[in-house]
Amino acid sequence: MSASAETGAPALAGASAGGPAVHGETLPNGLQVVVIPDRRAPVVTHMVWYRTGAADDPPGKSGIAHFLEHLMFKGTERNPDGVFSRIVADLGGQENAFTSYDYTAYFQRVAKEHLPTMMALEADRMTGLVLSDAVVAPERDVVLEERRMRVDGDPGHQLVEALMASLYLHHPYGTPIIGWMHEIEGLNREDALAYYRRAYAPDNAILVVAGDVDPQEAVALAATHYGPIAPARAPRAPRVREPEIVASLRVSVADAKVEQPLLQRYYLAPSVTGAAPGETEALEVLARCLGGGTISRLYRRLVADLELAASVGAHYSPLAVDLSRFGVYAVPREGVALDRIEAALDEELAAVVASGFPEEEVARAKTRLLAAMIYAQDSQYALASQIGAALTIGLSAADVAARPARIEAVTAADVHAAARRVLQSRRSVTGLLVAA
Repeated sequence: MSASAETGAPALAGASAGGPAVHGETLPNGLQVVVIPDRRAPVVTHMVWYRTGAADDPPGKSGIAHFLEHLMFKGTERNPDGVFSRIVADLGGQENAFTSYDYTAYFQRVAKEHLPTMMALEADRMTGLVLSDAVVAPERDVVLEERRMRVDGDPGHQLVEALMASLYLHHPYGTPIIGWMHEIEGLNREDALAYYRRAYAPDNAILVVAGDVDPQEAVALAATHYGPIAPARAPRAPRVREPEIVASLRVSVADAKVEQPLLQRYYLAPSVTGAAPGETEALEVLARCLGGGTISRLYRRLVADLELAASVGAHYSPLAVDLSRFGVYAVPREGVALDRIEAALDEELAAVVASGFPEEEVARAKTRLLAAMIYAQDSQYALASQIGAALTIGLSAADVAARPARIEAVTAADVHAAARRVLQSRRSVTGLLVAA
C-alpha cells in the first residue's frame, strides 16, 4: 500500500501501430471493463480503479481516501482480515494498491487460471468491507507513522508539500495525498465507511485485465462476479476552480539533514481535460527538449557547458482531472550557490520562451518520447496502468491509442507556443532546499 508523493500518474502512453488491442464493455450496473490481451506469458494483471482520490476528500478530512485504501485490506465477513492477501501469496501472486489525487487503484498479478479468484475477492470487498474501532485505530496509527517517516522526516518531501500548497491556492491538489497530520489524527471508522459507501461502487469503477486472457471470457467473468453489485449512482462531486495566479511565489526548507541542495519549480499547466487540441502533447515534448536526458537543453547548458549543475530535469504529466503542472529542477555542483544556478536556469528558460527550439531538437525529443511509449508496452502492469489512469479522468482507450500520432504531429512552433503560455513566472512557485 502506498501513497503517491505527488500524483502517482503514469505517463500517458498508447498503443502504436501493431501495439496491443484494447477491448472495452460496460456492464448494466455501470462497471467499465477493459481487457488488454497479452499472450507473452501465462499471467494476468487484474486492476480495479475507482474514480475517487485525495482531491475528493471532504473538507477537514484530508487523507481519508488514502486511509481507506489501507483499511480495504482489513477484510470482509466472507474473507476476514488477512485472508485476501494470504490467498494471493499462496497462489504465488503479487498485490498492492495506491492512491493519487484523482483515483485509487487495487491490483493483483497472478497466473491466468487464478483470474476468477481475484475477481471474486475484489468484488467481495467492493461492498463487503467490515470495520471496527479495534481495526481502524491501529491502522490510523500506521498512517500517522507513515507520514512522520515519509514527510515530516524528509526535507525533500516537505519541500514538495510546500510547493504544492503554494501552487494550488484554492484547489484540493494543494492538500497532500496522505493528508495533514492534524486531520489524519481525527479520522475514524464513520469517516471511512461514509467515504466507502459513497465512492466504492461499480458505476464509479473501472476493471482492467491485462494478460493471457480471451476478452469475451474476461467480460463474462466480470459479469459473473461484479455484475450482481448494485450501482451507487453517485458521480464525482464538483471541485472548486483554481483562481488565476498574479504573482510568482517562493518557498524554502532548511534542515540539518539536507546533504544536497535543490532548486525545484512548478508552473501551473493545462491537463488533457482542459487543454486545446495538441497542447498537452506539445508540453510533453517541451519537457523532453528542456530536461529529458543528456542531450536536453538544460543539461547541455547547466551541466556540460557552465558546469554549475550536477543534474537537471523537466517533467510534465497531462493526466489530471483539473489543472496539472510543469516542473523543472536543478541540483548544484558542490560549491555552487543556488542563486547562481537559478540565474542560469532563468536565462535558459527565457531563451526558450523567446526563441523556442530548432526543428531538429524537437524531432529528437519526439523520437525519445515515442520510444519510451513503445518500451512501456513491454510491461503488462504498465499497459494496464496507462489505460486505467486515463479512463478514470474521462479519457477513452481510443484517446490513449491516438497519443503517439499526436506526439508525432507536434511541431517546433507548437512547442514554442506551449513554452510561451506555461513558462510564466507569475504562474510559478520556486522552492529551495538548503542545509540549516
